[in-house]
Amino acid sequence: QEQLVESGGGSVQAGESLTLSCVARAFTFSLYTFHWYRQVPGKGREWVALIGVGGDTNYAASVKGRFTISRDNGQSTVYLQMNDLKPEDTAVYYCHDPYHKLWGLGTQVTVAS
Repeated sequence: QEQLVESGGGSVQAGESLTLSCVARAFTFSLYTFHWYRQVPGKGREWVALIGVGGDTNYAASVKGRFTISRDNGQSTVYLQMNDLKPEDTAVYYCHDPYHKLWGLGTQVTVAS
């Protein structure tokens, strides 16, 4: 069964870093574009970043310069390196594959001021 599994969330202080991982299972990872989104309670999901098949990337203005998305096709994994975290980055972070219409269950990131 095709699925995405996120991990790596946690609680940190402002200015610290975290790296999220998203493992794709049961499909050919290298052929698809992946996105990271985030969501806080009571709000819609906010797009964060994407990485294309060729490694091309794009970022939301709110995270550009602080977050880096990358992929390891051999490990079927997409990463989100998050530096200089701010309290407003607190959210549940989700991995998304639009081609298969897949979402992971999310991983919580909490940033204390």
